[in-house]
Amino acid sequence: MDLLEVMRCAPTSRRFKPDPVPPQALVRALEAARFAPSGGNRQGWRVVVVRDAGTRLALRDLYLPQWRVYLRATGAAQLLEDPGDLDPARLRMVRRADDYANRLEQVPVHLVVGVRLADLAVTDARLPRQSIVGGASVYPFVQNLLLALRGEGLGAALTTLLVPAEAEVRRLLAIPDEIALAAHIGVGYRADPWPQQLARRPVEEFAFAERYGQALA
Repeated sequence: MDLLEVMRCAPTSRRFKPDPVPPQALVRALEAARFAPSGGNRQGWRVVVVRDAGTRLALRDLYLPQWRVYLRATGAAQLLEDPGDLDPARLRMVRRADDYANRLEQVPVHLVVGVRLADLAVTDARLPRQSIVGGASVYPFVQNLLLALRGEGLGAALTTLLVPAEAEVRRLLAIPDEIALAAHIGVGYRADPWPQQLARRPVEEFAFAERYGQALA
C-alpha cells in the first residue's frame, strides 16, 4: 500500500474475524516497525506476542477493571446507561469500545509493548508538569507497528489501559522489572470494511505560523 494511503486509512479496529493471524505477517510488521527513531538509537522497545487463549483471557481480566474506571472517569458509563440525544457516531464508538473490552479474549493476537526504562531519554523530567518526552523513545515504534500491520491487511486497536495493571502483567508474562509497560495492541483481521479516509481536524486548527494562534498560510 502507498504510505499516505496507509496513514489516512488505519483506523482503530475493535471488531475482528476469528481467522488466525499468520506469524509471518506479524514478523514482517515487527521487522518494519523496528526502524523507528528512539533517543540515542537505544531501541528500548520490547514486545510480547500473545496467542494463547488462557493468557488472552487473563489479559482481559486485567484490562476490564481499568476500562471500567476509565468509563466512569470520562462519563462514558453514564452515556451507555442513558444515551439520550448523544450523537449516534459517538455512541457507536463508545459501545464498540465497551464491547471490545468485554470480549478482549476473542481478539486473535495481543501485542504487549514495553520499553526498557534505562533506554528512555527523559529531557523534561525536571519541568514542573507531567513528563511526556520519554514516550518519544517508544511510541514512534508503536505507530510504525500500527501502520505496518495495516499494510499487512490487519486491523489493530492501541490502548494504554493495561498500564495501571503493570505489576500483574509483568507477573503474567514474565516481564523483567526494568521493562515498563507502554501499550497493548489487539490484532486480527478486521470484521468491518476499511474506511477510505479517517475523519480528522483540518491542518489550520492545529498548525500555526511563527506564533501560536497565528494562521498558517
